[in-house]
Amino acid sequence: MGVPVAFAIGLSCIATFFVEGLPFETAIQMMVSGMNVFSFLAIPFFIFSGELMLHGGIADKILDFARSMVGHLRGGLGLANVVASTLFGGVSGSPVADTSAMGGVMIPVMKREGYSADYAVNVTTHASLTGALMPTSHNMIIYAFAAQAAVGVIDGHTIKGVSIGDLMFAGLIPVFWIMVCMLIAAYWQARVKGFPKRADGSSMLEVFPGWGTVLRTFIAALPGLGVIAVILGCVMGGVTTATEAAAIAVTYSLLLTSFVYRTMSWSKIKLSLGKAAKTTGVILLLIGVSNMLRWQMANLEIPEAIESALLTATQTPWLMLLYINIIQVFLGIFLDMAAHILITTPLFLPLAIQMGVGPVQFGMMLLLNCALGLVHPPVGTVQFVGCAIGEISIDQATKTAWPYYLAIFTAINLVTYVPMFSTWLPTLISGHVVL
Repeated sequence: MGVPVAFAIGLSCIATFFVEGLPFETAIQMMVSGMNVFSFLAIPFFIFSGELMLHGGIADKILDFARSMVGHLRGGLGLANVVASTLFGGVSGSPVADTSAMGGVMIPVMKREGYSADYAVNVTTHASLTGALMPTSHNMIIYAFAAQAAVGVIDGHTIKGVSIGDLMFAGLIPVFWIMVCMLIAAYWQARVKGFPKRADGSSMLEVFPGWGTVLRTFIAALPGLGVIAVILGCVMGGVTTATEAAAIAVTYSLLLTSFVYRTMSWSKIKLSLGKAAKTTGVILLLIGVSNMLRWQMANLEIPEAIESALLTATQTPWLMLLYINIIQVFLGIFLDMAAHILITTPLFLPLAIQMGVGPVQFGMMLLLNCALGLVHPPVGTVQFVGCAIGEISIDQATKTAWPYYLAIFTAINLVTYVPMFSTWLPTLISGHVVL
């Protein structure tokens, strides 16, 4: 019916309160308490930092570096797009912002220089999904809130909630794996289709600019990439909380774009503030109504019913995790990322803990499944943005997207069935066992 997700959830909860004869004051209390969480201050800070980087020209510096490294290879612009989108995802923390920044620059250039529109769109949109797993991702904050009630014991280790710092490091290896798989897929498609090629079919490969250019562009891009190191260093060094690190990231982004790159202006600051405020409002409203939904689900014992149904179907851990992933992929088709996280975490995390999967590992599973939904219609926010820039239909892009879907699916399976894929690095950094 075209009703926004937040209003659909809120109205369904209000209707349930009415049918059950519960006081509507409780609904409002649940909604307000859901938003009134100190750690959620990190969300507007991370979003604002990403907007400043987006409008402050950081994307151009990163793109120049990526293009100097791989632009001369077969499908070089596609490969450069993958590298640049992955790196900028770490700066913006948002797949949508990543697609807007890189797609706005790269898709028209790739079309002009001999690449098909569907290839340019798919490379951009799927590589940008790594932003959901990067340290600057506000979706990690949302998941940490949704998983705060997680309790259990796995291999003698007590589970109680989830550390945001552990989540930030847990996504780095999956991100690197996805980037490698995307590079392989982009290179393979370019070779099969002969990209880049002129209208007469002849090749138009670039020339390697030399290692001096690579070094120069890397130095230019390095301050922008430094925001990732700032956040990780502050959180894992115990210097600040994630919320304070997000505020530092805003200050860093503002100083960098204003005084180092000199690309920031008052109009761009106002634009960044406006977009950050709008996105924050949407997310916090969704968090509030989702807290109502969580309360209603607990009141109606829905998680217990789902858990009982799945345990009746199987008690084999690997098969149970497969069922959870299949359900997550299906739900990701219809739910936006924040709603997906808030609704499904309390449903499936307790069951995952029973199967020996800790909250950090499950968080990576969930974020990857949610990210896949961002490029799959009918919701597919990221794919819609990419197709609008590329001036093609969703149907055209989807027909040739399967190699990139395969890259995401391999990462989902590795995270699901190889725990160390997501837990080894945070365990190494933190010095304690991360599950």
